[in-house]
Amino acid sequence: MSLTAAGAISEHTVPSDKALSTSDNSFDRRSNVDADSEEGVLSDERDIATNVISVDDDASLNPWTIRAFFIGLGLSAFGGVLAEIYYFKPQTVTVSLMFLAVVSYILGVSMETFIPRRGFLRYLNPGPFNKKENALVVIMASASANSALGTEILAVQRLYYNITPNAVTSVFLLFSSQLLGYGIGGMMRSILLYPSKMLYPGVLPLLSMFDALYEGGMASRKKLRVFSMVFAAIFFWELFPEWIFPLLTGFSIFCLAAPNNAVVSRVFGGSNGNEGLGLLSICFDWQYISGQVNPMTIPLKAQFSNLLGYIFGTVVFVAIYYNNIWKAQNFPFLSQLLFYENGTQYDQTLILNSNYEVDPTLLAEQGLPYYSSTWVVYLLTQNLASSPNGLGATFTHLLLWNRGDICSAWTWMNPSGIKNIWANFNWKFWQADGMRKQDVDDEDIDPHYRQMLKYPDAPNSWYFVVFLLAFIVALVVLYKTDSTLPWWGFLISLLLATISILFLGTLAAITGLTFTIQTFGQMIGGYIQKGSPVANMYFVLYGYNTVFQAQLLLRDLKIAQYAKLPPRAAFTAQIIGTLLGAVLNYIMMNSIIDNQREILLSVQGTNIWSGQQPQMYNSQAIGWGGLSHELFSTGQRYQWVPWAYVLGLFVPVPFWVIHRYWPKLRADYLYTPIIAYITGYLFSGINSSSLCYFAVAFLSQWWLRTRYPGWFAKYNYIVGAALDGGTQVMVFILSFAVQGAGGVSHPFPTWWGAQKGGNYDHCLLLN
Repeated sequence: MSLTAAGAISEHTVPSDKALSTSDNSFDRRSNVDADSEEGVLSDERDIATNVISVDDDASLNPWTIRAFFIGLGLSAFGGVLAEIYYFKPQTVTVSLMFLAVVSYILGVSMETFIPRRGFLRYLNPGPFNKKENALVVIMASASANSALGTEILAVQRLYYNITPNAVTSVFLLFSSQLLGYGIGGMMRSILLYPSKMLYPGVLPLLSMFDALYEGGMASRKKLRVFSMVFAAIFFWELFPEWIFPLLTGFSIFCLAAPNNAVVSRVFGGSNGNEGLGLLSICFDWQYISGQVNPMTIPLKAQFSNLLGYIFGTVVFVAIYYNNIWKAQNFPFLSQLLFYENGTQYDQTLILNSNYEVDPTLLAEQGLPYYSSTWVVYLLTQNLASSPNGLGATFTHLLLWNRGDICSAWTWMNPSGIKNIWANFNWKFWQADGMRKQDVDDEDIDPHYRQMLKYPDAPNSWYFVVFLLAFIVALVVLYKTDSTLPWWGFLISLLLATISILFLGTLAAITGLTFTIQTFGQMIGGYIQKGSPVANMYFVLYGYNTVFQAQLLLRDLKIAQYAKLPPRAAFTAQIIGTLLGAVLNYIMMNSIIDNQREILLSVQGTNIWSGQQPQMYNSQAIGWGGLSHELFSTGQRYQWVPWAYVLGLFVPVPFWVIHRYWPKLRADYLYTPIIAYITGYLFSGINSSSLCYFAVAFLSQWWLRTRYPGWFAKYNYIVGAALDGGTQVMVFILSFAVQGAGGVSHPFPTWWGAQKGGNYDHCLLLN
């Protein structure tokens, strides 16, 4: 599993000298600076946002073209299908923004070039394809190109409960769960979007590419030439690790030297899903090196914390397994399923009654299920850390290092703030002109946001209406689907989501980390409604997914701010893309389950298809929703998993104290939530990419950034965009052409580099 799932952490300065102000001064004393460069090392958010990408705006560019919506709808359909394919892959991969941008640029320029500007066709070619059209297309397709969490519930019901929900109800379930976060996140724009410190570093490669594509001059032509060469090279290269020569996914000297050794397979194997830790394996597949976030975008401080977490995690996994903690050796080394004590797969249907609730008598007959020990470590570290599945250390870290930011974010809650909101809220949302009253000469205003003040805003009332409609639909769906989640449980899930959006949204905006609260939500849902795994899944859907969707909305609105796309165009694109994507997610999920059902139910899957995501969701729902008291309460088998939330609150404190009194020790480099999160991150998927991930990251963010800052500012993000774009175009083609996304698969003929019936790296295949 790629460590980039931890996200991209930006270097930035906060109001006081805290941990998150990371100019990396200790590495700025370089001896060999690029002689052609006049730039220094970029340090804070405003430096990055004004030097890496352009601040200029051409107000004459029109995004409201039939061409933009034609391409946007087509790419939204494409992205929605591709995202659902990736959901059933052995490695969690997202649809790259660069990939969507590249394809939309090619289509836009092609329509500009080949479609006549006469007659009816002139509406498809109103003139040169412009930057704002491209941004609108990317935002629409990006909103579609995420696998809706609601499909996870539907997949679990089909795979593990033998339930096929009504199609119309299922689609409205997806609509409501996708849009609730948009409504809440949209009403927090002034806190989580407009300020300069809310950098959203993960989108910088995209905007850098836009500048290269649409700005004139020799420098832009050179960037475009570099982009084209790298894109073409990686496009053709990916044909080898993805189909012809899959051994390149994870080349391990240790596996080749000891192909029949189980210990070697668990520690050094990693080319297949749930094979092993992939220690010292070499990965030549950019799809897995890059994973969810390109390593070329993650600054040095985050790399250091990632590396510490990775080393510690490898030691912990091996120690837990070979010391047989939680009866580890009875079960697979890496797995997300439930097991009987003897290691056979647990049949959850045997403990549920006709209402899909846990029956104590049936449970006594079957006994309590077990998790694999590495999965327990994952749960524990996520709760300790608060990365994508917990809360502990992140809240404390933000309160210690970013207390001023958090306090200012809550100023709207004081009486004068509430009174001001009420006075300025326009209930006649259809009449709102959207013009904002701010001093454009204020030096504290973000330069990009200042340019956006000339355009009518999508006011808070629009986002409130989106929230209200989604809220009503969600309540209807909950009772129409027999979810067993009561209305008050739904309200608690939304309250949890709203609080989390503020805290985790702040951290995501500053660092690029996409945080959610899945495990915490499952724990809360399990304790407030005991013995109801299905209700737990719906509680998590409306709690956890709402946070995730709010973060996606705000990220895409930041793209609009950087690209100077009018806010109302961005709002329209997001709503259309989200609704279309939800429908296509549903259709594609059913197609894949119909064609790959047996593989999705297996422990390891293949290197093409895997059911690890629905397996995790189902196991969590049974564990927390059905058996939280029996498995996780004090005195029970996995009691330390929930206690990790409490411990996590105290983890950052010693490092904050050390940095406060002994700043020269640079304890601010130890970003505790990330270290704890990465400790458990190798629990699933293809893990062979870690070594190459760190190599690329340190090459980019240390060697190039400090020794060749001019080259870094001009080309680092362009190269990263080309690598992602070329890779994902080829992966999409191969998914349908030879890997069975739409039906029959056509694997490459067996040879030494494409071994069938075993692991591609030649490590021992363990049962």
